[in-house]
Amino acid sequence: METEPLIFVGICDLAGLVRGKGFPQAEQARRLRAGVGLAASNIMMSAFGPIYDTPYGTAGDLMLIPDTSTYVEVEFEGSTSERFYLGDILMLSGQYWQCCPRHFLRRALEALAQEAGLGMVAAFEQEFVYTGVEDRPGATYSLDAWRRQGSFGERLMGAIRSAGLMPDSFLPEYGPRQYEMTIAAARGLRAADEAVIAREMARAVAQRLGHRAIFAPILDPDGIGNGTHIHFSLRDAADQPILYDANRPMRISARGEPFIAGILDHLPLLTAITAPSAASYYRLQPNRWAPTWANIGLQDRGASVRVCPVFDQPVAHNFNIEYRVADATASPYLALGALIWAGLDGIKRNLTLPAESEKGFGEMSDAERRETGAKPLPRLLDESLALLADSATAREWFGDEFFDVYLRFKRAELRAVEGLTPAQICAKYAEIY
Repeated sequence: METEPLIFVGICDLAGLVRGKGFPQAEQARRLRAGVGLAASNIMMSAFGPIYDTPYGTAGDLMLIPDTSTYVEVEFEGSTSERFYLGDILMLSGQYWQCCPRHFLRRALEALAQEAGLGMVAAFEQEFVYTGVEDRPGATYSLDAWRRQGSFGERLMGAIRSAGLMPDSFLPEYGPRQYEMTIAAARGLRAADEAVIAREMARAVAQRLGHRAIFAPILDPDGIGNGTHIHFSLRDAADQPILYDANRPMRISARGEPFIAGILDHLPLLTAITAPSAASYYRLQPNRWAPTWANIGLQDRGASVRVCPVFDQPVAHNFNIEYRVADATASPYLALGALIWAGLDGIKRNLTLPAESEKGFGEMSDAERRETGAKPLPRLLDESLALLADSATAREWFGDEFFDVYLRFKRAELRAVEGLTPAQICAKYAEIY
């Protein structure tokens, strides 16, 4: 029997999952113009599948239009090829729909350029559990764990490169069966596109080997979590780096300081966007190599915002900041967009960073931490959603319709796990991500 190649077009949605529709490759030219149809309520599909709540009902039509710059075609020997586009959700008028996650980031980038004359370069560092290896004691960062993953890592790097991305590193990580992949930094919208593509390549390679790459925030509430760390820097209109100044505190420039200060100021409510699942908060606990306070630290992996070291020249081009309060239940478009909106607000308000302290943040009491201006992070998703809901500034980032849709979506997700134990909640998310 003959087969006909298919192409998928999707959007990484409010649940952080790529969903959409497929079409015959023979119709590719037409679909690049017309896309595929969606109902507005498609955006309300929960992480677990069902639409628990929607303001749109069964009415209305939208278009999911492929972006040609995102096309992925990767062949797998003895299996079907991966062929997909990422796209934007448009109204029938041809205008971007307000609730399109990809356009949320695009609007943030446009505002950053127009209001501050700046652009963003970013890369996502993604941790996951690979089920194709046995959990053994002492495997943390080990050559043994590297060896036992077999061909998975090399196949993953090959798939990432074939998808048009530049692989940077692959390594065994701190947790059981945990690995990490990084790719080279990209500009603007492309950075989030590549985060989505890399994640899907890991899943694709693992599936063809008969296993899974699990990106859930944490598999055991008492275990080690999977973070998605966002590295970023800022460029001016001439594409020159502006974040680095060797003569200032933490080497952060006067022009870059308000942007980072804005992220710190909004960080407790940002967790509702960047760590947006019930399971996310089992990872954000003390002594887990994960942040619990909205603080900045110089080369400190316990900080929410980490000033990274530079291992290559030129220093200014490689200097970057790492945002560590994110995981793969977040759409990269919403996560990166929220950081930009928060940073831009810091620029508008000319915010400053807290003064450096001679005492290490980890050595301080909670009272001393508060004296530095640091705020504790929410310990539950409903706490972070309450902070988000109360923010008039965040409402402006989203716009009224999208803001209300997002809160409604996440509150419905929380209701879906009511009554479950922490272990059951972790297991439920691990089945999906």
